[in-house]
Amino acid sequence: MFKIYHLANCTTCQRILKEIPNLKKFTLREIKSEPITAKELDAMKKLAGSYEALFSRRSMKYRPMGLHERTDVEVIALADPDAAMIARSQKTLANGGRKPAVVYGNGNEDYKNLLKRDDIDAVFICTPWEWHVPQGVAALEAGKFVGMEVCGGMNIQECWDIVHASERTGIPVMALENVCYRRDVLAVLNMVRQGLFGEVVHGQGGYLHDLRQVMLNSGKEDGYGDGVEFGPKGWSEAKWRTQHYVDRNGELYPTHGLGPVAVMMDINRGNRLTRLSSVASNARGLHKYIMEHPKGGPDHPNAKVQFKCGDIVNTQIQTANGQTILLTHDTTLQRPYNLGFRVQGTEGLWQDTGWGDLDQGMVYFEKQMDHSDRWDNSKSWMEQHDHPLWKRYGTMASGAGHGGMDYFVDHAFFECIKRDQPFPLDVYDLATWYAITPLSEKSIAEGGQVQDIPDFTAGKWQQRKPVFGFTDEY
Repeated sequence: MFKIYHLANCTTCQRILKEIPNLKKFTLREIKSEPITAKELDAMKKLAGSYEALFSRRSMKYRPMGLHERTDVEVIALADPDAAMIARSQKTLANGGRKPAVVYGNGNEDYKNLLKRDDIDAVFICTPWEWHVPQGVAALEAGKFVGMEVCGGMNIQECWDIVHASERTGIPVMALENVCYRRDVLAVLNMVRQGLFGEVVHGQGGYLHDLRQVMLNSGKEDGYGDGVEFGPKGWSEAKWRTQHYVDRNGELYPTHGLGPVAVMMDINRGNRLTRLSSVASNARGLHKYIMEHPKGGPDHPNAKVQFKCGDIVNTQIQTANGQTILLTHDTTLQRPYNLGFRVQGTEGLWQDTGWGDLDQGMVYFEKQMDHSDRWDNSKSWMEQHDHPLWKRYGTMASGAGHGGMDYFVDHAFFECIKRDQPFPLDVYDLATWYAITPLSEKSIAEGGQVQDIPDFTAGKWQQRKPVFGFTDEY
């Protein structure tokens, strides 16, 4: 007997069930009343091939950060004005056998009261983008280590603000760019450092992810795909993220594509980003989605919204050492998920074609492949050059958010604090990557004019040495 896991209150689930012929031959399992167990999840992962393939990327993460499982971490408090999100986090803690966290949910500013506590060593900042730097600066001034979720900066000044706050207080900040820890990405980093690519001359990456159902939904819990609301009427990220697409036109989410390439090119550690130029296409995808949705149409108020951010934004970047980087932001048209990585050197080439599984890519190493002019599937190369971090912690990371990546970035944050070691992705990386967004906006507004990228290290990039991913520790 085949089994179908579903949610009774999910309209998308119910629609799919109605479309399945011979439904009687399936056993239906309603997962809200009878949750999926960890053992069942692992069994499904084996069938699907990966956690990324198993889950919709619009779904909330199962064991997203693993904090409830670490014995060296205690979650003391949560600050969020959204009661629904607080409830989800408390449930995660309870499922991990942890006591409830103290809640600071009295409006947008209540996080400041959390920061007054003397029993908190560090904070994660994973709030709407416009709050990242103000909350980060406040946390540093309160003496807390900061792990900051990724996005793009609101303006260049706030990039300087977080750098100056970290330098002034002497407290470090870690950029929580999880894709730097993706298994195939780390394997390619391994190959780059072993010389397989020769001299790296070009890199590509981006955020190629259909977010239409994330940014336009019903406003009900997990109501993805069931409406076209955003702002106060939206659910989750639709409450705040979509407004950026109304107000801004630029590379709004640069770090997933840029971070891994920057590590491979030793950015801020012997190299730096110097200038960029951006161009954007028309903005059509979100309006089209609203017009064609059963709960939208020409009479819906959001059909009159003028979205500003182009459906496709391309940003060209140059480095001090002469390499080029191409970033692509593509989130409002139909497409399968992919980050579009390409690493090209004088001896080899890798292109990413999927969502991170080891066989979802192509490689070409001319000399080793006897000048064949034929691509080879990436799987055997990735397995041969699997990074020591994944060899050591891959089993422990199984089931963590985003195919295991979240385990590694959080592990690095905790271990660096415990061992009093510098973060592998630090405040200078954060500021440099965040700066891409406001600079791309300015470039697009000026018809693609080249913009200089500030040196947030104030020249220290010339002496700083690479530290990311050299061992199996963190």
